[in-house]
Order: sequence, then structure tokens, then C-alpha cells
Amino acid sequence: MRYQSLVAALLGSAALALHDQFPINTARETGARPLDVINSNPDHLDSVSSNEQWSFDECPPENATGNLIFDTVHSLLQHWPNTRYRNGHNIVPGVIPIGTLLYHGTKGSQMIPSGPEWTAMDPEHSIYFSHGNRSGWHLTLATTRPLKVLYFDGSSAAKLSDGTMDTQDIIAWGGPRPGRFLDERDRIEDLCTWGKKFRIDGFARMEMSFEVMLCDFTAGVEVVSFLHLTLPWDDRSFPPPTSLDHYTWIRTFEVMHSGLWHNRYPGDSRIVLDLTGLISLYDTVLAPSLISVRAGLERLDHRVLGISSQDLSQVMRRVTEIASRPDPVGSGTDWKTLIHVIVDRYADRLELTQYLLNVTSLDPQELFERAKLAQTQLRVMLTPYLLHSTAVPSAGTSGIYSSQWASPIFRLCVRTHTSQITNLKPLMTSSELLLLKAVEDTTREICRVTTKCGLWVS
Repeated sequence: MRYQSLVAALLGSAALALHDQFPINTARETGARPLDVINSNPDHLDSVSSNEQWSFDECPPENATGNLIFDTVHSLLQHWPNTRYRNGHNIVPGVIPIGTLLYHGTKGSQMIPSGPEWTAMDPEHSIYFSHGNRSGWHLTLATTRPLKVLYFDGSSAAKLSDGTMDTQDIIAWGGPRPGRFLDERDRIEDLCTWGKKFRIDGFARMEMSFEVMLCDFTAGVEVVSFLHLTLPWDDRSFPPPTSLDHYTWIRTFEVMHSGLWHNRYPGDSRIVLDLTGLISLYDTVLAPSLISVRAGLERLDHRVLGISSQDLSQVMRRVTEIASRPDPVGSGTDWKTLIHVIVDRYADRLELTQYLLNVTSLDPQELFERAKLAQTQLRVMLTPYLLHSTAVPSAGTSGIYSSQWASPIFRLCVRTHTSQITNLKPLMTSSELLLLKAVEDTTREICRVTTKCGLWVS
């Protein structure tokens, strides 16, 4: 506690030291009184709300999930974040555009599959399944029309019992079935049977790289080639040998390597998602029973197992509604770009600030220098919202006036990215309203902390 008080005091001292770099009027300087903050475009943003609404001491609710929805949406189709948090919580409609190549490898058959089978987005992935006695057959397909797909986020093709397949099991079998994590043939058959009435062509998932469970190899695709390839000797067998052949290691590495191409934003762009139909199991209105299931757990341990039968019914009604839509609808907002812009603006700076403040030294001078650097980062983030007319109350000011002077800065920081979008609410789907709330919840907490610490609001 003594250490925290020392850091807090030094942050305050650092704020004073940076006054010339990021000047803000004090009550003794020429400028507006503490509450006379002028908005240059009053019709663009709502007027200043009550002190309670913009309280710097109002933390997010304990069970808030806006940040989790925000982060999972930002991570869609990106390999690394979906590897780190492998238990997916999103079901998202999408299309695979015309001309996209899909790949399928077989050990010895030159027969085009007559039923549902797995296709890879990258040949390195599918060739891995063409293993045999130094040769294998490799089918390349091209889409002839946009393929309608549902995407399950997380490592949804990883054969694990601890949650990676929960969301797809809801559609295939009415709920998570951890005991059936290896029942891939039944899973693909049952998913495609369900999707047929909605003209769904396949289901997109991720393991070492991205794949599509293609329901019909004669619908919406045509054969580009079906080649008998010369392949290195592959000594994979079951049970696996204690050591693998050199070429087997290379092929295994190349599968993972192809996944790394999609590690970060924009991820695998060959699957185009429609966020107006996003279904998130972090939506506490859609699946309130999962609130208690997640309570006290690290995010790595979040999963859908434990969802109530009532919530399962509600989720399936929502999935059916989205799958049945003839055409995408909504406000036209580019949610993917909006969320990425916010991440770009804040993520690295917040990480650096956390590093600067994560110091164990009790040397006052070192703490002071660290605090100055942290203050600089915080104020850089707030610079677009530091109104010239803002005035800091005199020392000793008490009550709501000791903090309310910074409320307009807090408010501008929160609302700037979404102020115009909120006018489109009547056009938004329920998924878009969920996204809007997730963006606002996330920016609100970022702005609350940066304003309170960056401007040393008492």
C-alpha cells in the first residue's frame, strides 16, 4: 500500500513536471471556469452528462464482457489470438469469394469426394493429408460463386475435449459434447445436414491453419487440377513413432508455417465475414447462464459447456435467424475497421505504459522518471481531446468540482469514435448493437483510466 501511494504521488509530480509539454489552464490562469468547457460542435456530441455518468471511480461491472466481445471480434480469422484463446465463443456468417482456391489431399484415391469432406485454404495444409508411399493425390478446387459459410472462431478444428468444439457442437448436436471431440465424421455430416436447408456450403474452422468443411464438392466449385504428386517418404503411423523422419518434420512444419501467414490482422482474408450477423456466447443477454460458469475463471478456461437448455434454445433460434437471411442487412458500418483503428491507436501505448509502471524499485528518482514517461504516453493518447478551454481547479478544491473539470475530456475520448454511428441505431441489427456496446464499453474504460491517471484527476 505504501508503494502504491508513492507511485501515485510521483505520478502527480510527473503531471506537474509535464505541464509545459501538455499545458492545461488552471483556475488561476486565463480561460474558462472548471465547468465552462466549450464544445466546438455541440450537435455532434451529446451535452455533458451528470457527474455520476462520467465518474472516474465507476469501474466496469464484475461480469462485464464488452471487452471480450471487442477482442474476439478484433481477432477473427487471425491465427495467433485464436491459438492463444482456443475456446471460441463466436459464430459468424460469411462468404468465400469467387475464384478462391480450396485444396483436398488423399492418400491413394483419385475419386472426388461424394459427400462432405475437409478442404484447406493453403496447399501446405492439405498436402499433409496426402501422405503415402512417396506419392499422394492432391485436388485443387476453385469457387464459381460465393460460398455461404459459418465460421467458428478459436482453434475450432483442434481435436480437444476442453472447449474448442463447443460452439459447433451446439449446431450439430444441440449442445457441447466433450466426449465426442474425435467424432469428426459425424460432426461434419450432421453440420452439413443441418445447413442444407439454409443453403450453407460449408463451415470454416482453424487448427494449424484455416480449413473449410465443404458439404458438396459439386456445388459452387469446379476442379482446377487433381494431381498425383511425388512426395517425400512419410513415416506417420498410429501409434506415432518415437521419432519422425526428416521430411515428415519438414512437412509438419510447413503446415504450421502456412498458418503463421495469417497470424495477425487482417488474418485469412479469403473468408469474408458479415459482422451484422455475429453471434457471441459472451453476449450476456443471449447466454446469461454462462455468467456463473465463467465466474472466477481465467479467460483461457472460458468455454460454453455448462450453458442452460433455455439459453441453448435461444442461441439456436438466433443461428437459424441469421442462416435464414436472404441478404445481409444493417447500418453499413465497417465494424472490423473501426475496432482495428481503436486497437491501433491504444494497444501499443497501453502496453508500454504498463511496462513503465511495472517497476519494483523503491528509488524515488527512478520512479519519478518512469512516472514522467508514463504520463507522456497517457497524455499523448488524450491529446486529441485536451480542449484549450479546459481549466483545472485550484489546489484544495473539493467535491465533484475536483474531478468534473476533466469529464468533458473523458466524454470526448469515449464518444468520438462512435458519436456519428449512434445515429444509425434504427438501422442496426441486434449483432451491430452488441458490437456498438462492446466498442463503447472498451473505449470507456480505456478513456476513464487514461484521463484519471494522465491528467491526475483527484
